[in-house]
Amino acid sequence: MNLKLSFTLLLCALLIAACGSPPASVEPTPDVAVVRTSAASTVVSQFTLTAAAFTPTSAVPTNTSAPEIANTVAPASPTPPLEGTALITGTPGTVVALCDSLTFDPATVDVNVPDNTVMAPGQDFIKTWRVKNNGSCEWGAGYVLAYAGYEDQMSGQFVALTDVVLSGEEVEVSVQFKAPSTSGTYVSAWQMRNPAGVTFEEIIFAKIIVQ
Repeated sequence: MNLKLSFTLLLCALLIAACGSPPASVEPTPDVAVVRTSAASTVVSQFTLTAAAFTPTSAVPTNTSAPEIANTVAPASPTPPLEGTALITGTPGTVVALCDSLTFDPATVDVNVPDNTVMAPGQDFIKTWRVKNNGSCEWGAGYVLAYAGYEDQMSGQFVALTDVVLSGEEVEVSVQFKAPSTSGTYVSAWQMRNPAGVTFEEIIFAKIIVQ
C-alpha cells in the first residue's frame, strides 16, 4: 500500500514538473514582405546619401533664349551728283565742291532770234544766248549746252566754246538749229553741262513759229 502511494506521488511530481516548465523559446519565422521592405529602404537611403555627397563638375546653363545678333547696317550707296554741281577731283565718288552755275539777264539773254521769230519750214538758223558764269569753276573743254527736252530738239547742235570762261565772266553760247518742216510753234529747252555729265539747274529756251 505504501509502495503504491509512493509511486503515485512520484508520477504526479513528474507531471507537475513537466507542465510547469516553460517550453523552450522558438525563433519566430521572419515575415518575407517586411524583410523586402527593409532592404529596399536601405538601398534608397544609400542612393540618397550618395546623391547628396555628389557635386557636379559643370553647371547646366539656365538661359535658353536665342543669342542676340548685332544689327548689320548696309553701307550707304554714294550720293549721286546734284544738278548744277561739278565734281572736283578728290576721294573717288565724293562730291568735294558744288561749283557750276550760270545766270542771265532776261532783258539781254536773247542775243538773236527772240521768242516767236517766224521761220520757214526746214530753215537753218543759229540761236545765241548771253549768260554769266556765276559759279566758282571755269568753263572750258567739255562744257556744252545739252538738250533738256520740252517740245522739239529741232536737230540742235551746240557750238563749242572757243575760250575758257572764268568765274564772273559773261559769254555767248550758241546752238545750230533746223526748223521743223510742219507749221506750228516750237519750243526747245537747253542746259549747260560740265565734263562730268552734270547739268546746271538753269534752263534757256529757243521759241520759233514755223509758217
